[in-house]
Amino acid sequence: MLLVATTGWAQQSKLKIGFIYVGPIGDFGWTNAHDVGRKQLEKAFPGQLETFYVESVPEGNVEPFIDKMVRGGAKVVFTTSFGFMDGTIAAAKRYPDVIFAHASGFKRASNSATYMADFYQIYYLNGLMAGALSKTNRIAYVGAFPIPEVKRHLDAFALGARAVNPKLTIHVRWLFSWFDPAKAKEATEALLAEGADTYAFTEDSPTVIQVAAKKNRGRPPFLPAVSSAPRPSDPPAAPAIYIDFVGKVLKGTYTTQNLQNVDYWWLLAEKAVELGGQPGQAINPLFTGRLKAAKVKTSEFGTISVYDLVNRRLAQMSKNPVAFDPFTGPIRDRKGVLRVPAGKTMTVQELTTMEWAAPGIVGQWPGEPK
Repeated sequence: MLLVATTGWAQQSKLKIGFIYVGPIGDFGWTNAHDVGRKQLEKAFPGQLETFYVESVPEGNVEPFIDKMVRGGAKVVFTTSFGFMDGTIAAAKRYPDVIFAHASGFKRASNSATYMADFYQIYYLNGLMAGALSKTNRIAYVGAFPIPEVKRHLDAFALGARAVNPKLTIHVRWLFSWFDPAKAKEATEALLAEGADTYAFTEDSPTVIQVAAKKNRGRPPFLPAVSSAPRPSDPPAAPAIYIDFVGKVLKGTYTTQNLQNVDYWWLLAEKAVELGGQPGQAINPLFTGRLKAAKVKTSEFGTISVYDLVNRRLAQMSKNPVAFDPFTGPIRDRKGVLRVPAGKTMTVQELTTMEWAAPGIVGQWPGEPK
């Protein structure tokens, strides 16, 4: 774990900004996306700021790294993993003259904001496609940590998959790590042995892709993901949110006194996330034929191809306000408990604290409500 400055420290007039990463910057996913945002931030404000970062920070040990950044002159600190939340809030109390922003959390203070470019809409769309493409009716999901963020994405994926094929089951293995290729390999091989033929994952290595492709004799399986390529995309909101936030700090709009209610929650409508492994390519051409051939009955559109359904839902969720949300009731969890009443859509607060498992999910679910 090395603290790395990216510009000269001698120019004291520049705003110093620190980034704390949970994984290595070459992780192919989450941390890399935030580091892309950091680099774009520097380009957006030439000569006005300098950034530095520390990578591979254990989530339970973030405070010493924040201390070091503040001692180094940081006036803005971004902490980029859910597990950094409590440490960020504690540091914000110790350093009232420093601005903090925490990614994916929900706790704030007068000098500590929250931000997130969330993928639950993307996971729902990927679920629609996975539901049409699975031949065994068994989908594998390799998850990092059983936290609300990952559970939200997994639930959205399951709701999408079962909207196309109610017979599907989604089998989950947890890594309890954001980056552990050995555990990811073990989990993927176990799910393959159980008959899964379609995969999704939230972890920061390409291991699931590599293991599944080898099993598939080199042919690309359908592998929607958020934290490794092919993923929904490196989130364009990583730079967009950073540029917007820091721009407001430089202008004096954001201060150490007014961040209590600052919460960036950017989705498709804000162009914060994008469906597809390549910019501008929502659906992989390798699967276009099968998705056009697969039909599904809907109350809204009648009988429609899954290909067209994905594109219509994408268009609906890209509007502001959205015309469709995956978490609109009625929705029951896998135990049959009503979680979202008819006509109600889950709030951001509910989404960021959700713990229940959607129907069709099979496997351990730590923290599952009774």
